[in-house]
Amino acid sequence: MRPVLSAKLVLPLVAVAALAACQTKTPPPKANGGALPTMERIALGANACWFKSGDPAFKSYRLAPELNSFTGRPRILVVHRNSPESRPLLVVQAEGNPAKLAAFGPMMSEPVSARIATDVKRWAAGGKGC
Repeated sequence: MRPVLSAKLVLPLVAVAALAACQTKTPPPKANGGALPTMERIALGANACWFKSGDPAFKSYRLAPELNSFTGRPRILVVHRNSPESRPLLVVQAEGNPAKLAAFGPMMSEPVSARIATDVKRWAAGGKGC
């Protein structure tokens, strides 16, 4: 014969299960919001997705990261591939904690600007991928 579970045992088990179901899940950790960690994430994403992938929109350019900034504004530059000393075509920089992002330069007036803005925001928030 099977033993019958008594109400004394079933009731506490149901209560524990109900409490476990009501527990809130711990949210995933947020990406560090300081200027340097934010720009490091953006530089990694830009390098992988815009340049190393062979993206045609960025084929004639090169990435020039300037993350070690004494001004408190780490930044990345996009410059002509064959003329890296020339004026940057895109500057993405961050300042403060939480980081305040700014992107400017001639590329922000071109059709690719919407994509740049979307990618930068995603990488700044901790997103990965292209």
